[in-house]
Amino acid sequence: MGSVQKYKTTEGMRYLVRYKKPDGTHANKRGFRTKYDAQQFLATVSVSIVSKTYIDPKDARVTIDQLSEVWLADQQAVLKPSTFHALESSHRVHVIPRWGKVWVDQVRYSDVRAWVTELASQRSASTTIRAHGILAAVLDIAVRDRRIAENPARGIKLPKKRPKRRVYLTHSQVDLLARQSLHPDLLYFLAYTGLRWGEATALRVSDVNLARRRVTVQENAVLVGGTIHTGSPKTHATRSVPYPDFLDELVQLGHTHKHPDDYLFGTGSEPLRLPNSQDGWFAGAVRRAMRADPTFPRLTPHDLRHTAASLAISAGANVKAIQRMLGHASAAMTLDTYADLFDDDLDYVAQALSTARHHSAVRVLEAGASHLANIPPSAAGIDLS
Repeated sequence: MGSVQKYKTTEGMRYLVRYKKPDGTHANKRGFRTKYDAQQFLATVSVSIVSKTYIDPKDARVTIDQLSEVWLADQQAVLKPSTFHALESSHRVHVIPRWGKVWVDQVRYSDVRAWVTELASQRSASTTIRAHGILAAVLDIAVRDRRIAENPARGIKLPKKRPKRRVYLTHSQVDLLARQSLHPDLLYFLAYTGLRWGEATALRVSDVNLARRRVTVQENAVLVGGTIHTGSPKTHATRSVPYPDFLDELVQLGHTHKHPDDYLFGTGSEPLRLPNSQDGWFAGAVRRAMRADPTFPRLTPHDLRHTAASLAISAGANVKAIQRMLGHASAAMTLDTYADLFDDDLDYVAQALSTARHHSAVRVLEAGASHLANIPPSAAGIDLS
């Protein structure tokens, strides 16, 4: 299947390996210092050809930059604009500067590990994990295309994400924040329905059923690169969410002088923008609330979703109902996400077990007393004479 030939160089004797590739064309590799090394290489190539695992070195002559263009195009076709924007940004800022001009077969496990370590020392765990994931995904394509035998980016230990601090407002704190806000109707709605910001701001007048006090969540508005994109909700599933009766007036005001296709909150012509800036109206409302009440916590708009879950759980709402309200995939996900809100249930478990054991012991004593009462004195060994 091949041959080993000797040739002279200015540095001494070297060995050349010739072999036939699976497609019938010939290939060669030169520069072996010993005949043994050349024979070992030929044996390895021969086995890979027979086992159909041969990788043509010419196929590995593609850079990470070239291969990632294909990967990015595939991702853009299936991902939401906001998700793709985050990937594209990480790819441009963190992956390409280090790996863009590197041949896929020149990527080494140790080099990737060193890059991840350096990135983790400068950036958050989320940023590091996303950047590593992009490189690993691009190299997965190289493996599937038979450009490299295995992915050198896999199996690397990544930093762990720290769970974000959640804020749960009380009813009175929700009132305080709403009083300090330019859009109290929206804040109340978020705090008592659990909708995501994009879901609430994408609601149209036609999505509201005033008679049933329900809204149909079927769109999501996100800000990407300064432009608002409206698409399907995060889980791609439409859901019906109730709102309490004390929000009737606020919701009805949102209908006033609006067309069914107008947005419920804001002017109606376009969704309200997420106030990310520290100078935005939401951050301003939080600062004013903190000045009015020193115990008021610092929070983000998403914390109002957590607040809705907290208030519903404290009110005794069914976990399955909360799951449907929040749009979680399962009740287990709701329980895992808000496990800290169910700590009191552990006390109830212990109390219930204690109560059950007490009742069981009482029944045993009562049964024993009843049994003795039915035994004649003589059978019990009692002398009544």
